[in-house]
Amino acid sequence: MTLDRLTELAAQSDGILYVMAVLLLIALTVIIDRFWYLGRTVRRGKRVTRIVAQFAHLDRKTLADLVEKSPRLPHRALLEVPLQHPELKDPHRLSELLEEAILWQAPKLDSRLWMLDTIVTLAPLLGLLGTIAGMVKAFAVLGDAGNAATQITGGVGEALIATACGLLIAIVGLVCFNSLNNWTRLIVHQLETLKISMVNRLDAPRVALGEKRSHGPAIHPVANTGT
Repeated sequence: MTLDRLTELAAQSDGILYVMAVLLLIALTVIIDRFWYLGRTVRRGKRVTRIVAQFAHLDRKTLADLVEKSPRLPHRALLEVPLQHPELKDPHRLSELLEEAILWQAPKLDSRLWMLDTIVTLAPLLGLLGTIAGMVKAFAVLGDAGNAATQITGGVGEALIATACGLLIAIVGLVCFNSLNNWTRLIVHQLETLKISMVNRLDAPRVALGEKRSHGPAIHPVANTGT
């Protein structure tokens, strides 16, 4: 099918195929943007999470180095929390602040995915609307006795092109939407893992010190010096 033929069909669809072309353009824009951002975030975030997990204890110098190596990552917001609250000693309070940072970052991860979700639902409906409008025009020629049956069947076939276009947009959008949702879930899981790792490693020296104090000094048995 040539471009001229597609243009003719779009003109006969009362503008519905033009609207679907705009939806396809928006969907491809969102898909490319989110695949680039989320894919890069998953790879770099996995590296940051593994680096933190390798340490037995995190100090502020190590956190500062990790912050510098994590530009434009949602993980950076969590790494900055202990640096922004150097006086913080309570691990429960630290966990709450890290959870707050995750909640602030979560909306940025699925940004504009609602547009893709809407297009996946809307495109087949628009295709069905275009098909119904085309079939109404095709069967309108029945009132003219001079029209051949091939004109009717040809009009119905052209009307079904709108449904095919809508389904094609929905299929591509649905596959990409599910993939992007899975990447978003992986990033949130990375943030939760990073939160737990930071709480455990930033609190490690205090836990060790508390255990030492609770046990008290070691008591050695006195040697028997009796004669």
